[in-house]
Parts: sequence; C-alpha cells; structure tokens
Amino acid sequence: MNYALSFKELETYKLAREISFEIFKFSKSFPSEEKYSLTDQIRRSSRSVGAQIAEGWGKRRYEKHFISKLTDADGEQLETQHWLEVAFECDYIKEEQFRHLTNKCELLGRMIQNMINKSSKFCKT
Repeated sequence: MNYALSFKELETYKLAREISFEIFKFSKSFPSEEKYSLTDQIRRSSRSVGAQIAEGWGKRRYEKHFISKLTDADGEQLETQHWLEVAFECDYIKEEQFRHLTNKCELLGRMIQNMINKSSKFCKT
C-alpha cells in the first residue's frame, strides 16, 4: 500500500466526493416540496461520508478514533442508500441511475470496511 500524505489522496475519499457530486446534480430536479426533506437529507448524508473520512484521517494517531470515524462514514453511506431508495420509489430518479449510485455506494462501503480492517496500516505514526 502506498502511503497517502493527505486524505484527499485516498481512493475512498475520492469516490465519496464523486458520489456526493452526482447526487447534488440529480437532486436539483427533485420537486420543490422535497427541498427541506429528501433533497436536504440525501445531500447531507452523501456529503458527510467524505467529511467523516477526512476527519478520521486527522484522528489516525488514535486507531480507535480512526475506526470510529470510518464507522460513521459507513453509516452515512448506508443512509445515503436509504434516501436513494426513497427517491427511486417516488419516481424522482430512474432505475438505471438508482442502480448506478447504489452500486457505487456498496463499493464505497466495501472500501471503508477494508480501511477499518487494515486500520493499523493507516495509523502508523
């Protein structure tokens, strides 16, 4: 494993940002009555994944804190999957878009879990 000098170099972080940007773009088309409910929720949870990864990076001096933040990131990506299901069920996104983003979220979850499993490699000081 190559050592990253910044959280911005982590493939996990890059994928989290990619997902949140895709969600931001398509959620612009949600009905106005969803502005303070679904739109806000799906944007917040998807953006929080990258933020939790970044915060975990800053706490990697303490392995348990690092794992805790990554666990939070995984929880946020799962919440994002929930909101994607809601958007699909409400016909706000097409099945192809739903499947595409769900697959990306599932990959992201596996990547986060891999970081947790190998936390000692990230937490070397």
